[in-house]
Formats: sequence, structure tokens, C-alpha cells
Amino acid sequence: MLARNAESLYWIGRYVERADDTARILDVSVHQLLEDATVDPDSASRALLHVLGIQPPDGRELDAWSLTELVAYAPANSGSIVASLTSARENTRGAREVVSTEMWECLNATWNALPERQRYARQMGPHAFFSFVEERAAMFAGLADSTMSRDDGWRFLLLGRSVERVDMVVRLLLSRVGDKASSPGWVTVLRSAGAHDTYLRTYRGAMDAGRVVQFLLLDRLFPRSVFHALRNAEACLEQLDHRPSVRIGAKAEALRLLGRARSELEFLRPADLLDDLPKRLSSLQGTIREVGEAVSLQYFHAAPWVAWTNAEVTS
Repeated sequence: MLARNAESLYWIGRYVERADDTARILDVSVHQLLEDATVDPDSASRALLHVLGIQPPDGRELDAWSLTELVAYAPANSGSIVASLTSARENTRGAREVVSTEMWECLNATWNALPERQRYARQMGPHAFFSFVEERAAMFAGLADSTMSRDDGWRFLLLGRSVERVDMVVRLLLSRVGDKASSPGWVTVLRSAGAHDTYLRTYRGAMDAGRVVQFLLLDRLFPRSVFHALRNAEACLEQLDHRPSVRIGAKAEALRLLGRARSELEFLRPADLLDDLPKRLSSLQGTIREVGEAVSLQYFHAAPWVAWTNAEVTS
């Protein structure tokens, strides 16, 4: 597979997952800002922007509407929903030979519908826009699952989705590490991750911070848990590496990083999970950043960029 196509598929997976997760997080957060009069809109909005890695604007207070404009609609903000879907569409257009027609039509139709959906959301409320994004992301994932061969292209797409999913769930948990065990904020985390109903069925309705963190980090069956996503990403890299097996260590840096992160979670005692949780989550976030750089170097930019210096012609 051409490196440019592999890179496009990897980033399609990341961008669609980013748009989906951002829509889920924003839907719950905006609903809370509009319904709960005890929440300070400006501080809550700035806290959410910090979680998403978006620089808050200076000199003005934020509320549910300005937060939505910035995180959902602003094309100049690289982390917004619109910007993520635009980037996913551009990557898909550049890799038409390795994606199915149905996948391209899904993303293209989604992108074309965004302006109308934004106008409607500004008049009637943002929930419809968030639901639209979540539904289209689910449709895209279903089309990819049913129309792509399980070859290297599929693995790069799944790798990107899994890496982005780990990053977004870790960001969600980081936003609540200082909350009390009985804080309603943990319900917000579950809803933002699309995990509320499954969590209640798993733990028979018992709400506890330790169990929420355990579920979102360690659960082996829930597809949005960090452990499940790490294991998927690790499996993709193992299948992408077609070299003969080596006798010592991991064969590539990205696989080594993912394997280390997955094994640290796998053999961690649940009782120790909340001990030094912020440090553990920050370490996971740093690992995902390093994995992205290692994947890029290994598969997309094997030759380092050369800066020409002192290249004057001499006689």
C-alpha cells in the first residue's frame, strides 16, 4: 500500500472518531449548562476546552452557545467537529482508490449537510446537530465494517480510530479526577463516552467513581474502553508488520509503546486504580502522542526530512 493512502486511512479513522467523541462530549456538557442553574457556564466551558486541548478565547465569558460555536462549528479551530469532518472528507477524497464508494458518499453527504444542520441548530438548539454527527459517524463505521476487505487498509483505519478513542476517553477521565466518588460528574463522563447504559447493566446500577474508572479503563468487552482500544491498536500493528518474527523485544517502537501501556493496565489491580490516577492518565496521554509519532515515522515518513544548509555553489 502507498504510504500516502495508508496515512489518509489512518487519519480518516482518527478524524471521524474525534468528531463523534467531541459531539458526544459536547452534547452532554451543553445540556448540563442549559439545564443546571448551579453550574457556572464560563468556568465549565473553559474546563471542557482544556480537556479537549482547545485554547479558550481571552476577554469574554463563555456560555453554552459560544462554547458550541467554538467546539462544534468553527472551521478555523482544528479540534472542532466541522474541522474534523472536513479533514476526514479531504483525506477520503485523496484516497478514493482504497475506500469504498459508500464510505466516500457517506462522508461527502455529511460534509455537504453541515451548513444546513448548523443553521437549524442555531435556531432550535444544538442537540439535533450533535445527534446528526453521531449518527453519521456510526453509519460511516458500519459502512467501513461491511465494505472494506480486512487488509492493510482496514488495519490503518482501525488503528487510527483506536488511537483516537484512547486519547478522548483519557481526556474525559482527566476532567473528573478531582471529583468526589459520589459526584454526579461521573454520570456525565459515562454519558459522554456512550457508556452509561452498558455500565448500569454491568454493575446493576451501582454508581461509584472507582467502578466508572475501572469500566472505562479496564473493561475487556466494552468497545470504547481504553484497554479494548489499546488491544485493537496493538493487533493492527502486529498484523501490519510483515517482517519475520524477532527473538527479543518488540519489532517497532509504536508496538512497544502500545504493548507496554496495555500490559500496565492488564496486570493492574483494580483496587490500585485510583492511586495516583492523574499521573497514570497523563502517562497514557503522553504514550498516545508518542505512538502517533512512531506510527508516522515507521509507515508514512520513513526518510527524515532534510534541511539544506550551506548549499551555496562554490567555484
